Amino acid sequence: MRAAYTYKYLSIVVAAIVMALSSTGCGEEPDFCEADIETVTLHVDDPEAYFYQSTDSMQVVLSTDTAIVIIVRGNADVTSLSPVFTLSPGATIAPASGSTHDFSNGPVMYTVTSQDKHWTRRYSVSIVPTTHTVSDTVRYDFEHFELETANQRYYTWHNALADGTLGNDWATANAGYRISMGSAQPMDYPTTPLLDGYDGAAVCLRTSDTGPFGAMANKRLAAGNLFLGTFDIAVAMSDHLHATRFGIPFTSKPDRFTGYYTFEPGATVQDFYGKPITGRTDSADVYAVFYRNHDAAGAEVVLYGDNVLSSSQIVAVANLGYVAPTTTWTAWDVEFVYREDIDEQLLANRGYSLAIVFSSSRRGGDFVGAIGSRLCIDKVRVICSHEE
Repeated sequence: MRAAYTYKYLSIVVAAIVMALSSTGCGEEPDFCEADIETVTLHVDDPEAYFYQSTDSMQVVLSTDTAIVIIVRGNADVTSLSPVFTLSPGATIAPASGSTHDFSNGPVMYTVTSQDKHWTRRYSVSIVPTTHTVSDTVRYDFEHFELETANQRYYTWHNALADGTLGNDWATANAGYRISMGSAQPMDYPTTPLLDGYDGAAVCLRTSDTGPFGAMANKRLAAGNLFLGTFDIAVAMSDHLHATRFGIPFTSKPDRFTGYYTFEPGATVQDFYGKPITGRTDSADVYAVFYRNHDAAGAEVVLYGDNVLSSSQIVAVANLGYVAPTTTWTAWDVEFVYREDIDEQLLANRGYSLAIVFSSSRRGGDFVGAIGSRLCIDKVRVICSHEE
C-alpha cells in the first residue's frame, strides 16, 4: 500500500513538472532541451602564470547560462586560445570544440545543436584578463535589468563594471519559481525591478505563493531573493539549498556594507505545512560574507544555502541582523567582523570570495515565512580598506 501511494505521488509530481515546463513554451533556446554546454576547459602551457587558481582552467556551465566568462591573469595573452567543451549527450558545437580563436576583441559566439537537430542554443564565450578590484568602493545600483534571454519569463540583473561593460554577478531563484508557476507574468515573480527606488531603479523581493504544485511538493512559498553568485536550476527540485551558490571572487578587503531598504512583513507567518504560526512576525535577511574560496587541499569551495553563515571557510561577516519594518527608505551601515587576518597574497590571487544575500523571508530556505513580505533594496555599497 505504501509503495503504491509513493508511486502515485511521484507520478503526480512528475506530471506537474511536465505541465509547468510545457506551459512556458520552447523557443530557439529552450530550457532542458539537450543543447547545452556543460563544461568548458582551457588548456595552456603554463597554468600557474595564466590562472589565479588552478581550478580556474575548468568551468561548469549552469543550464540557465548563455554567457560564459573565463577570468585569467591581467597579462595573459588571449589572442590564440582553444577552449574545449563537454556538451549534452549527442550534441554538436560550431565552431568546433578545441578550435583556436582570438578572444582579445570580445566574446566568440558558439552554437550548440541537439542530437535530434531540433534545438539550438547560442553561447558567448569571453576570456577576460583581470587584475583586481579597481576602486575602494564597489557600487551596486540595480539600474541594469532585462528579461532572461531564453524565454522572456522573469527578470535578471547586471552589475556595471569599471570598464563600462556589464557583468552577471547577481542571481535570483526566479528560474525555480517558473517550475511551479509556469503561467506567471514577469512582474508576478518573487524578484522584480522597482522603477521608483531610493535613487532610480531598485530591486523588490516578495515572498510568493507557489500554487498547487508547490503545495504538492511541500514547497508552499518562495521568498524573493537576490545574491552575488549563481542559481543552479538543475538541482533546485532535488536539493534546493545547494541550488543557491553564493559568492564571487573579490580582491579587496571589505570593511563596511551599506545600502538602503524598505521592509513590510506579510500578514501571517506559515510553517512548512502551510499552517499559521500565531504570534510570529516575518523577518528579512540582509548580510554579506567574505570567505576563502579554496580549501587546504586546493579544492574549490562555494557556499550554499545550508552553510553560508556557518562554513569554516568564512573570514568575515557583515550582518544587518534585525531588519526593522519600514515603508520609507532607510539606510544601513554594517561593519565586517573578521575572524582571522587576511592573506595578502591569497587576496591578490582571487583566493577570497564575497557573497551578498538579500531575502524577503529569513527562513524562506525552509519554506517558512509570510506570503506578501516585501523587501526592497537600493544603492548597495561595499567599502574596502584601500584602493588597489
